[in-house]
Amino acid sequence: MWQFIIEGVPGTLGIICTILSFAIPFIIGKINQELHKYGDPPWKEEK
Repeated sequence: MWQFIIEGVPGTLGIICTILSFAIPFIIGKINQELHKYGDPPWKEEK
């Protein structure tokens, strides 16, 4: 039973890739929001 559970757990590379697949788009989205906050012209800002 334990062997079946242990085999189903992803390895270190799988865990790292899973974390990065969330972290990279999240960080890029936050950077994009900051760039829009300071770089958009006044007529394009939401009210």
